[in-house]
Amino acid sequence: MTPTPDSPHSPETTDTPRTPTLPRVSREVRLAAAPDGLPRAGDFAVVEVPVPVPGPGEVLVRNRCFHVFAALRTLIGGGVEGSPFPALKVGDTLFGTAVGEVVAAGSDNGDGGPRVGETVSHWQGWREYAAVPAATCRALGDALPDPVAPLVPGWTAYHALTGIAEVRTGDTVFVTGGAGSLGSLAGQLARHLGAGRVIGSTGSAWKAGRMTAGLGYDAVVVRGAEPLAEQLAKAAPDGLDVVFDTVGGAELRAALDAARPGARFALVGALSGQLDSELRGTAAPVEIDTFALIVKGVTLRGTRATEDPRAHVEWEERFGALLRSGEIVLPYERVAGMDAAPRALEEVMRGRHLGTVVVEL
Repeated sequence: MTPTPDSPHSPETTDTPRTPTLPRVSREVRLAAAPDGLPRAGDFAVVEVPVPVPGPGEVLVRNRCFHVFAALRTLIGGGVEGSPFPALKVGDTLFGTAVGEVVAAGSDNGDGGPRVGETVSHWQGWREYAAVPAATCRALGDALPDPVAPLVPGWTAYHALTGIAEVRTGDTVFVTGGAGSLGSLAGQLARHLGAGRVIGSTGSAWKAGRMTAGLGYDAVVVRGAEPLAEQLAKAAPDGLDVVFDTVGGAELRAALDAARPGARFALVGALSGQLDSELRGTAAPVEIDTFALIVKGVTLRGTRATEDPRAHVEWEERFGALLRSGEIVLPYERVAGMDAAPRALEEVMRGRHLGTVVVEL
């Protein structure tokens, strides 16, 4: 029988995914030179390579977008012992969270691996096509309403505020780096979790205005304006119960001075060291008064979010519901195309964007 458009045997009605015709060349961003100080766009190169062939247990993903994040400075500077991510050497391709479509699969992919046509997240961003171990891909369902949402580190923020700092009803919460990828969500999540007052820090007045206008902040202290201690005393006259710290340095020290007895600190990042042009990005030294910690009974805990798949699923369902209801907004900035990616990274490291920065391919 000759298939017709209405026939059940017609190719137009089959549910079998079709493997698209693939190009022979992919583009990716590599570290081209060891930076002198903070990396600049010229320290990177967009190069052409053959489209990789997925091996056994791998899938080939066509990336749609990837996250641009300041912590790459640490990896470019040589990395930190104990970090789950390797250092980047000259000639290496950058990496980071990406979202893309599976377009081919190697052998031995297993019954539970992602299928051709599925959308997945993984860690081989900064390239158009990536051969990724199927076991490290996470298939994305419809829990999140925005395709960029899987790139936003909301799970890290939520884990730090609930599992480490344990925000309680009525707490006064201070978020350092409150306009960044983590901080722009942390302030809103603290409010959602019952905080009575939420304070943030940032480096510019225009970001401060955006933070109080729509990101859940009651007040913002601005680096380089009045002394941080004086600003915090005005913003939180009764002291701080919780500190979500992405910066370290002088802001961590000021927060400790303003801490109430029993305050809980979640240490999430170290931007003071990563974005210091005089350092390599692999250390963030700060001098603190240990007497204050002892007398006040303050706790400081470093935060590394659990990789428990069930926790991720539960978080995505909750995050998706918050986004759909409008209780949480997703601040991000899109950058178009691979050629713009090196410049986007330079600008992120110089604090020129608010929220999460994403390159769309």
